[in-house]
Amino acid sequence: MLEYDIVIVGGGLAGSRAAVEIARTDNRLRVALVSKVHPIRSHSVAAQGGIAAALQNVDPKDNWLTHAFDTVKGADYLADQDAVAVLTQQAPQVIIDLEHMGVLFSRLPDGRIAQRPFGGHTHQRTCYAADKTGHAILHELVSRLFQYQVPIFEEWYVLELIVEEGEARGLVMFHIPTGRIEVVRAKAILFATGGYGRVFNTTSNDYASTGDGLCLAAMAGLPLQDMEFVQFHPTGLYPVGVLISEAVRGEGAYLINDSGERFMANYAPSRMELAPRDITSRAIATEIREGRGVGGGRYVHLDLRHMGKEKILERVPFAHDEALRHLGIDVIYEPMPVRPTVHYSMGGIPTTVDCQALAAHGQVMEGFFAAGECSCVSVHGANRLGSNSLLECVVYGARAGASLARYVQDRRFPDVDEARHRRVAEQGIQNLLDQPGSLRIDALRREFQDTLTDHCSIFRDEQILKTGLEKIQQLKARYSDIRLDDKGKLYNTEITEAFELRSLITVGEIIVASALERRESRGAHSRSDYPERNDAEYLKHTLAYREGDALRIDYRPVDLSLQAVDPERFTPQTRKY
Repeated sequence: MLEYDIVIVGGGLAGSRAAVEIARTDNRLRVALVSKVHPIRSHSVAAQGGIAAALQNVDPKDNWLTHAFDTVKGADYLADQDAVAVLTQQAPQVIIDLEHMGVLFSRLPDGRIAQRPFGGHTHQRTCYAADKTGHAILHELVSRLFQYQVPIFEEWYVLELIVEEGEARGLVMFHIPTGRIEVVRAKAILFATGGYGRVFNTTSNDYASTGDGLCLAAMAGLPLQDMEFVQFHPTGLYPVGVLISEAVRGEGAYLINDSGERFMANYAPSRMELAPRDITSRAIATEIREGRGVGGGRYVHLDLRHMGKEKILERVPFAHDEALRHLGIDVIYEPMPVRPTVHYSMGGIPTTVDCQALAAHGQVMEGFFAAGECSCVSVHGANRLGSNSLLECVVYGARAGASLARYVQDRRFPDVDEARHRRVAEQGIQNLLDQPGSLRIDALRREFQDTLTDHCSIFRDEQILKTGLEKIQQLKARYSDIRLDDKGKLYNTEITEAFELRSLITVGEIIVASALERRESRGAHSRSDYPERNDAEYLKHTLAYREGDALRIDYRPVDLSLQAVDPERFTPQTRKY
């Protein structure tokens, strides 16, 4: 049995930053990082636009409190304000720390870090590395992992979070290349496993974003929080769905409909193309539904031509390359087709501001922490502002590392029955290989993704959600009828795909069930049968518990502590732009 003080699952920004912080804090601690892909292939590397912080390099009037207000307002007042305060107060120092690590941020003429406008931010505060910001940050963090000699278990898939007697004790994991099973015990475990965009059929997320960490947490009895809030990014390249960064609009691109009209004037006149993502996505979807898509089609145009060749190639080169590579469109000379694509998960594993996971009744689960997109410390509430996700990963990744280093100091290794857990895992894989099903994994996965997309998209209502939930129940029952054509264990990717499908079904069911129970419209959750926000009944977080084959929905209050600092701004009010 393997044994580490701390095991981190996930090699993206949050997980890597946590590992670096632990190594910096106490190099005597034995920490390991587990990832089903090489850390450099984590989805964090695809984050493009930037990372927000009130550095005041461009706008000296900016400050953490204004950043916090923009975040809380963008979240439609569902964000926990204590967590937002931590995020925005620590943001400037986080940027300086990354710069000192060697992150190559774009610069102003005087050499200071450049900052650009971003949707929902009232000040120009988004730091960036052209439009490859996540790539720049992750490469530096992974370099630090090598510097600190952190063991990296790459291409290991975690099959089980071992939870016994109310505490997390270890992991069972599967080596994808060899089929080997390992049981790991640890004093503490951090999940930083990212999002679950692959629950839907069109997403900017990579193929690894299947919600595995959330599924394992739910199976271990933890609740998942605010899962109904799924962010659609307004500008997915049509029809492939890959992301065209908000940085493009931050640099001045226009959204235009079939008539050549900048239609955002009808939805958010004060912010235009830089309105928050939920508002912009609904605006594009409405234009398409009402027949104003380009050529009557299912997309609108994102027009960069007026920006000029030099600015496009300097500020947003990746967006230029993506349109050229996927569609043969040169955005210097012609507009590109875009429509909303599933992009980000506001919901996740509920945590304290010190990243410790919350179990039933708000009590912490001993030994278990979460950070990054798989967590829900709730700095994003019902809708995330662009360039706050990289910030969350780095701020709360570092915070998780510091919390873990403190937590394990006086903690003993828990007892784990290695033989039993190994036996159960090996038998589970053998059962999959022997299963005489008639259904291909891909067919069931596609049908499930289509069901989520058709029944829990940008616009929702009770009947659509109920029908979707019924279909999910039927699809879940068919999981036992899948078959694996590859009967070996060496690099058998079908085994991994079967477990990822289990994750998708588990997470997708919770999304729809949570959406059905929230009878209001707030942020990214838009109910046509309940079009207004209802603070009297729903200014609270949704908690979804998996109990056997059933789901139970509960709630917990939203933290409104910044009201004491500035009641005029932080008291929930009508959200207008």
